[in-house]
Amino acid sequence: MNKKIIIGLLTCASLAYGCQSPSTQNKPASTLADSSSNQAFDSQIDGKEVKLFQLKNDKLAITLTNYGARLVSLNVPNKDGQMTDVILGYDSANEYKENYNNFYGAIVGRYGNRIGKASFKLNGEVYSLEKNDGENSLHGGTNGVYNKVWDVVSSTETSITLAYTSPDKEAGYPGTVKMEVTYTLDDNGLAIDYQATTDKETVLNLTNHAYFNLNGAGDSSILDHELQIDAKAITEVDDSLIPTGKSLPVAGTAFDFKKPARIGARIEDENAQLKIGKGYDHNFELDKKDGFQKVAQVYTSKTGIAMEVYTTEPGLQFYSGNFMKDTDPKGKAGKVYPFRSAFCLETQHFPDAPNHPNFASTVLKPGEQYSSKTTYKFIVKK
Repeated sequence: MNKKIIIGLLTCASLAYGCQSPSTQNKPASTLADSSSNQAFDSQIDGKEVKLFQLKNDKLAITLTNYGARLVSLNVPNKDGQMTDVILGYDSANEYKENYNNFYGAIVGRYGNRIGKASFKLNGEVYSLEKNDGENSLHGGTNGVYNKVWDVVSSTETSITLAYTSPDKEAGYPGTVKMEVTYTLDDNGLAIDYQATTDKETVLNLTNHAYFNLNGAGDSSILDHELQIDAKAITEVDDSLIPTGKSLPVAGTAFDFKKPARIGARIEDENAQLKIGKGYDHNFELDKKDGFQKVAQVYTSKTGIAMEVYTTEPGLQFYSGNFMKDTDPKGKAGKVYPFRSAFCLETQHFPDAPNHPNFASTVLKPGEQYSSKTTYKFIVKK
């Protein structure tokens, strides 16, 4: 298997975290040492130092933390030229740690998405995983890479490489897996480049779990957003959101986003799959050839912000925030993140693929290189 993820995001300076004017690109990534927000991230988790980092160039600026290698803020200019932070999150490392199981902005794995009954068979051996989603395993279990402190390998003002080595049998997965994630700013996006190797045959499926609201994090709804996905089918799921192994055509259903449609237009339709997910929480089987291409776009007229999604991956998990609620811990700047106030578009191999031979393989063998590529681009429409 050969996978590589790059997530591209067109942003501007992060107002929430004290971003300053850009300078040369060969300086190391800033840790915002003079910022009160950095003090909230300057801590230790599991005996390792956690920091808040900033990347910036003449167009873009983000903040991220090495706890879970996660994005913390992402500001995008709206149609009025004002900066809008379009991803959800928290103001401190401790809040991320306390609420680790919502995965805000994190790299998730070893296996992004669900594995049914928290087990799979590989080379005749059954591997039991951590159950953190009923009887299933979600995003790698409670010891997923989103819940680990990554090491900073190198950095410039526009790029940072983080590394984590997942030991053999961590969260139940075989093999010692060495992985690196590089965030890099370019003229029109943020690239997240994943590389990984293993010393024993295993499965691997990494992705980024950013929660988006193009009206701005803390806006009450994403149902006004217009979504388009190049997919003719979704992966059917059972009552616990585990794939049955079958594909369901989207034509004529609430899952048909071949042409742009409001997320809220059909979300309450009488549809068995919608009832299971309490809305959209499904893998869209992308209508694409091998290689890197555009697969989806989202737009909201309220801010004029549009987002395009490009990927090499065969699947896209669209989640419409159905398990969010008003009583959840408050997010950045004390904002409430209520029901369906964010969406996720996670590029991926299919959920539960290790238990479905008809799905594209997620097996990684010694001597192979894991890589994948995805890009999220932001455009302003006036």
